Amino acid sequence: MQVDDALLQRLEKLSFLKVSDDKRQEMKSQLSEIMSFVDNLAELNTDGVDDNFAMNDNATQLREDTPNCKTELNDTILKNAPQSRDHFFIVPKIIE
Repeated sequence: MQVDDALLQRLEKLSFLKVSDDKRQEMKSQLSEIMSFVDNLAELNTDGVDDNFAMNDNATQLREDTPNCKTELNDTILKNAPQSRDHFFIVPKIIE
């Protein structure tokens, strides 16, 4: 798949990023290379592979979920905050 200027502009808009003019050609080339790699993966025949396939059958070991609150650590962190109250950071409202 080739990445053209229109697709790069759409990706910029979606990602809220701006690619400088001197880097546009390099970015299009790199993205095209990535898409070619993904296209190669799409050619693999995975018909006989189970959707839940894993390299081993061992489940992820879980740990006990125990609450742990070290208030001295919280106080040390909040001491560096510009504003805090009741063990929370105070930040400006950004959504109206």
